[in-house]
Amino acid sequence: MYLYLVRHAVAHGRDPERWPDDSERPLTPEGEEDFRAVAQGLGQVVPRVDALLSSPYARAWRTAEILAGLKGWLEPKAFPALEPNMPPHKGVLALHAYDAAEAVALVGHRPCLHELSSYLITGREDGADIKIKKGGVVCISFDGLPDPGVGKLRWLFTPKILRS
Repeated sequence: MYLYLVRHAVAHGRDPERWPDDSERPLTPEGEEDFRAVAQGLGQVVPRVDALLSSPYARAWRTAEILAGLKGWLEPKAFPALEPNMPPHKGVLALHAYDAAEAVALVGHRPCLHELSSYLITGREDGADIKIKKGGVVCISFDGLPDPGVGKLRWLFTPKILRS
């Protein structure tokens, strides 16, 4: 299995006046426009996925919707294990439902994706200092199920690389 961990695109800053519920905070118009170019680049590298799973938070969900517009990519499914402060073991357990998939994309947040990446590669959520920029993508491969410490880091692309 190839697992693609996508950090959501650039969102508005925290503002309790505008978004008392931070889960409703959206992408900025510029963030959305910029991510469209990133998505096109990602579509060249990853032509299809068997599942597109996203945090239900507005900024991650909109990022996943943009990815769903790519040929060969499916509509997103809500995946609460990708919410910002979920522990990585919850994400790994939830991924076992996709054991027959060859390619799965996850759209989420910091720190969840950073910790999940480290956990999958080293077996510890703090075992590697992986930083995913907003709109960036990490590819981790597995010979079997995505379990802690058995993933192989294939690449980490910044948005700039994917836009080019």
